Amino acid sequence: MKKIVALFSGEGTNLANLIDKLHLKHCAIVCAITNNPEAGGIAKARAAGIPVDVLDHRDYESRESYDAALVKLIDEYQPDLVVLCGFMRILTPVFTSQVRSINLHPSLLPAFKGARAIERSFESDEKTCGVSVHWVSDELDGGEVIMQKSFVKSENETLESFTAKIRAIEHDILPLSVIALLKEA
Repeated sequence: MKKIVALFSGEGTNLANLIDKLHLKHCAIVCAITNNPEAGGIAKARAAGIPVDVLDHRDYESRESYDAALVKLIDEYQPDLVVLCGFMRILTPVFTSQVRSINLHPSLLPAFKGARAIERSFESDEKTCGVSVHWVSDELDGGEVIMQKSFVKSENETLESFTAKIRAIEHDILPLSVIALLKEA
């Protein structure tokens, strides 16, 4: 069975979705790694019997030294793919040059790269919005797009309803992307 490592920083809703749709069905999530010792996703992974490693970025003097430790930790699991699902770290070439990984981003890239993508997309004049899954590269949110799904922003859209649509699409296309990529691997 193909193996993935999931990286997350927060509540772990996308991690929980991957566990529900993929774990021990299409692949094994052999480890979940977080940079946040307080992340809600830790309990979600442990509840599914998935090992969790906490690698706190605040324990490292630079992004590069953190990324080197992260690469070393990932290598211990020998995954076929690394999936960033809400991992809120800008990664350096120390990571991007060594790890085959994909990222979930809540906008139609190349629009709204970086932080606060949902809010910036919602506040924009763009009528068509959505979510992207892309390869992680040296450029922030700049890797080749693997899959995108869009929707049309309604005139009476609220940030809450807009965010809910984004989350639903994330929960749809991230597992589909992982399945497709693991079939190719």
